[in-house]
Amino acid sequence: MPIKPSEALYTAVATAEGGREGRVSTEDGKLDIVVSQPKELGGTGGGTNPEQLFAACYSACFHASIGIIAQTEKIDITGSSVTARVGIGRNDAGFGIVAELTAHIPSVDEATARELVEKADRICPYSKATRGDIEVTIKTA
Repeated sequence: MPIKPSEALYTAVATAEGGREGRVSTEDGKLDIVVSQPKELGGTGGGTNPEQLFAACYSACFHASIGIIAQTEKIDITGSSVTARVGIGRNDAGFGIVAELTAHIPSVDEATARELVEKADRICPYSKATRGDIEVTIKTA
């Protein structure tokens, strides 16, 4: 269920200049980076790109969601991590993205890890935002 803008507890503000060949910065100055088209898409590859930024954000949010579930269920996830792979390619509408998340939770058995990621997928805001719009594969390692 969507929230109303007035219900947001925090709002990030970022501005892009130059699209995929330019710069992205946040209002508070904590992020100010050069973005460039990946070489695979005909660019210079001289900076980061939207897919890398999305992968970083999705992996961080998903890992935090695992942490919330683990804390609630009193499960130790020390040493855990989430790796996101975000791909871009052509589709009927021009371009689309695909994502794969791999959770590494060495402190638990495979069944517990699987249960944690399934529950995290239900509460993660990025998972909710992408559900039904892009193909997302979630697995454990």
